[in-house]
Parts: sequence; C-alpha cells; structure tokens
Amino acid sequence: MIHFIIRTLIKGSKMATSKLSFSYSKMTLYRECPQKYKFRYIHKIPEAPKYYFAFGSAMHKALEFIYSVKQPPFPSLEQILDFFDADWRSTSYQDKGYASISKELEGYDEGRRILISYYQKHKDSFFIPLAVEFRTTLDIDNLSLISIIDRVDYFGNGALAITDYKTGKTVQREPDQLYMYQKVMQNSPVLKNIINEKEGKETEVKIEKLSFYHLPSLKVMDFEPAPQKEIDVFWEGVLKTADEIRGKNFNPDPSESKCRWCDYKAMCPVFTGMEFEQFQKTEKPVFSDIPVTNEDILSSKIDELAETGQKYSSLKKEIISLMKQNNYNQHFGSNYKVELKQKEFLDFEDKEKVIEFLKEKNLIKKTLVPTQCSIEALLDDPSVPEDDKARLKELGVNRVSDELQIKKVEK
Repeated sequence: MIHFIIRTLIKGSKMATSKLSFSYSKMTLYRECPQKYKFRYIHKIPEAPKYYFAFGSAMHKALEFIYSVKQPPFPSLEQILDFFDADWRSTSYQDKGYASISKELEGYDEGRRILISYYQKHKDSFFIPLAVEFRTTLDIDNLSLISIIDRVDYFGNGALAITDYKTGKTVQREPDQLYMYQKVMQNSPVLKNIINEKEGKETEVKIEKLSFYHLPSLKVMDFEPAPQKEIDVFWEGVLKTADEIRGKNFNPDPSESKCRWCDYKAMCPVFTGMEFEQFQKTEKPVFSDIPVTNEDILSSKIDELAETGQKYSSLKKEIISLMKQNNYNQHFGSNYKVELKQKEFLDFEDKEKVIEFLKEKNLIKKTLVPTQCSIEALLDDPSVPEDDKARLKELGVNRVSDELQIKKVEK
C-alpha cells in the first residue's frame, strides 16, 4: 500500500493533520465533479430542492416512526399515514422541489401506497431493531466521517445486519456505499459501546448482512460483507479523494449528462469563462421569467409536449421503415407529402477523447458543454484553426442518418 506509506511519512504535514469532515455523499459529489463539490461545500451554495430527495426523506421519516418504539405495540396503519400526512404537509411543493401541486400530489399518493403495502407485508413481523437512522461520526485517518444508517438489526453475540432504504425507480448494487457502511460499522466506537452494554461484556462487531430495501417494489437485495482486502483497497481510494480535496483540486469535469441539470451552471467556469471569485465581482444579467399564473396548466402542457414528441418519433420511424421497404423517396398523404433523404454526419462517440482534445486546444469554452451539435459547430467556426478541425474530424465516425422532410401539398 504505497499510498498508505506516503501518508504515514508526511504525518507532520498540514495535509495529514487537518481533519476533514467527510461522508459517502461528499465523496460521491466530488468524484462526480470537483467544481460542483467546491460550490456546495467550500462556497456553501445550496443546490435547488429536488423532489426525489424530499420524497425519500419523507419515506425514511415514516419508517423511522414505525421502528422507533421502545416496546410494542407498533403504530397502526392509521397512525403511520397520519404521521406521513402531517410531515408531508409541513413544507410546500416548491420547497420539496416539485414542479406543480399536481406533481406533488402524485408523490403524496405514491408515498401512501408504499406505506400501506409495506405495512400489510410486515405488520405481523415488526420487531425492534438495534437502531434506526443511526447517526455516527467516526474519527479515522484524519477524517471526521459522518454516516447515517437507516436501520441496524441485531442477532446477538455481536452479529448485526444493515438495511438501507431506496426510493428511486430502480435499485442496483453500489459497491462503494456498501464498503463505506461496512468500514464505518466495523470501527464505530458508539456502536461497539451499544453492543458491549447489551451483551454485558467486550464483544466483537460482526456484520452478517447488508441489504438494500427498494420500497416502491418491496424487494430486498442482500449482500455479504466484503473481504477485508476489498475494504482496504476501497479505503485507499477514499483517502486519495480526501487528499485531493485537501489539496484544493477543484477542476471542473464537464460532460453533457452532468452539466445539463447542474444547479451551478450559471456560475461555473466552464460556462462563464472565469473563476467563481471573479464571477462574483461582475454584474450578473437579470433574467425575467414570464409569470406563471396556473402551474397545473403549465405542467400538463409540458407533459403534452413530451408525449407529442414521443408519438412523433414513433411515427417517423414507422414511416421511414415503410418507405424503405417500398423503395420510396417520397410519398403523399391527403394534405402533406414526405421526402426521404439521407444526411452524412460525424458521430463523436468517444466524448472523453474529444473533451481531452478540446481542453488541449483551449476550445472547451467555445462549446459550453461538448454536445454533438456544439462540436459540429466548431467545424464551421472560422476562428478554429484548420489543423484543429482536421484533428477533430479524425475523432468522429462517419455515419448516415435518415431524414424526413414534410411539406404541405398545394391544392
């Protein structure tokens, strides 16, 4: 473990001695984009509310309410739904991050459905866990590691299971999250004291099982604890990430998928061309939005637009397929005609290589976010050297797409 040896040798340095407040979510955010981490945790600029976080929080609180009793009886279904209702109504739909009241109502109905289904499935097997929403701070390797474990079940003699509730549309194995849980629970002095007190003697903590419980489907994914060697490799990665944060390595890591929905886009150096400290001193443009007087109408129009677009795409594929089968270049409907044409284009599949090239040639600012369209625009930009255009073309793959041109028939 070379990294561990180096950290030991520099123990007296500022990097090694400054304790960093850290968590799984902070690590994930930094690895997603260091600049985004800087906005959130260095400049302390909060992100906009997200409805999926609000929904997840409400479900976690309701389950905490179920399992927080000191002894039976457990709450009735009516009491659980009343608790959920009161908590849900304590914040507005805007504060939750929903686009409209109708969307918030959909979330509310889904939350009730999940709780009713969960209660009906488990009401006869409710038990008192060792801990719910277990909050612990572990001081280890110059990190102050903050963790919240949804539920800890105890089997006796130091053996326990960890359950993490998931509320998204899908659930899949997330190795780093499982590794983090295991590392924290194996080393938590708070948990060890709880177990020692329960057993009346010094007892080794043994993690028997880690589980993801997907609430919308009531399905459980169980995982065995990882071998210590895997935990050690994972932990070296954690320490490396922590050192990068201490070293103030906050270079942005742009990509189309990450930047599209980022709350910090308007102040990000990738888009403004300047560091945030400089951006703060400039006069920002004032954006005036058209006032929305009926959010439900707006919401329905957005859904209608999306559904219309999906229907258009489906019809377009069917028309192209039928025209190719019949070797038609054009065909007529009652009021419109279509012409089938083919267009050659460059497909930039390897976005990482393209981004690396754009950074090397200082062209990244011209693209804002390196999408297919913005990269193609560089090929028509007279300010881009011809050699750079030629190199950019080499990074693309020549492809042909089918296009329909729709025209109204003159009668």
